[in-house]
Amino acid sequence: METCELSLETGSAAETQTWGRRLAALLRPGDVLALAGDLGAGKTAFTQGLARGLGITEPVTSPTFTLINQYRTAEGIRLQHVDSYRLANAPLEMWDVGLADLFAGDDIVVIEWADRIPGLLPEERLEIVFSYLGEGWRRLCFKAHGARYVGMIGQFHLVTLSPCQV
Repeated sequence: METCELSLETGSAAETQTWGRRLAALLRPGDVLALAGDLGAGKTAFTQGLARGLGITEPVTSPTFTLINQYRTAEGIRLQHVDSYRLANAPLEMWDVGLADLFAGDDIVVIEWADRIPGLLPEERLEIVFSYLGEGWRRLCFKAHGARYVGMIGQFHLVTLSPCQV
């Protein structure tokens, strides 16, 4: 069992999206979220909710074949949605697609399959590991890397104390 600073259980994709939407209220430009977990564990559903929480209205899809999907909020903040699943030689290829540049900017970056590129992730980030619990249930394990994300988890914990309305 992994050590989590915060752990949530969700019973549906809609509930997973709701938690993503709630976390979005705490994000700011330059934040990096590193998502990991099995295929179908809820990473994209969470990102869809996060995008809705940022005010993005266009459909959010997994960038498995495009590697990076970009979305823009009404305020002009970009959400960079990265998927490293298909990259057999992930570290070298991710540098080639400009991942290092994404981390240096003011975009909000969400990386699915971040566990495939551990050496490329910025030192400071919020890691979320998605696990199956059975019968549609998922566990989301939040780990902070850096003071910014320790504070974010503390704030998000307060949000989780109120019931999740799907």
